[in-house]
Amino acid sequence: MSAHERVTAVTGGSRGIGAATVRRLAEAGHGVVVGFARDREAAEAVAAEVGRAGSRAVALQVDVTDAASLARFFDDGAARLGPLTGVVANAGAVSAVGRLTDLDPEALRRDLDVNLLGAVLTCQAAIAHLERTAGTLVLVGSAAATIGSPGSYVHYAAAKAGVAALAVGLSKELAPSGIRVNCVEPGTVWSDFHQDPQRPAKVAAGIPLGRAGEPHEISGAIAWLLSDEASYTTGATFRIAGGL
Repeated sequence: MSAHERVTAVTGGSRGIGAATVRRLAEAGHGVVVGFARDREAAEAVAAEVGRAGSRAVALQVDVTDAASLARFFDDGAARLGPLTGVVANAGAVSAVGRLTDLDPEALRRDLDVNLLGAVLTCQAAIAHLERTAGTLVLVGSAAATIGSPGSYVHYAAAKAGVAALAVGLSKELAPSGIRVNCVEPGTVWSDFHQDPQRPAKVAAGIPLGRAGEPHEISGAIAWLLSDEASYTTGATFRIAGGL
């Protein structure tokens, strides 16, 4: 399959790592479905940007915690751009930050729903599409999965550990269908994911490379996992975290 025949859906595609991934895939010739939860304007701006560069893109709203919403997202994306050959489960958020004893249980529930249940449901809804094309799933986890993020968001770290386990188990479950499943674990990256916009700078001293990452430094690994060069790679977890 040539790159120009590929169609990849990216949840959380309107900002940060997701938007960088959309741009990287579009440069490689993919048609891209830009998933967004609330910020339609940002998602449509990303889609328009890659469209002006000659690539096919469409922005579609999706709630990754709702199975019906995910089914519509993938069905509509395939109807607009063609059969899906790739899915990037990138959507994530943290609303509860601090010591676990201080955090609101409902905020914890929302974070766990988005970061773990959202990844599970995204995979579940994507499978039928990817079975038709022997496609590829890339889950975006976090280096927090093994670091634990004490004092900040241990619940988020726990959810991302679940995402890594999901990638391993699902890669074995779906291998007979020709579907590859891998996980990318970014470290701290400059994006508007953080409630404190300066957090990447504040934690830089604890990163062996001495700095936070940039979204494009993560998107390259995602794009590679979706390419033919990674045709024998499944069940892998790629940590891109500056040495953490």
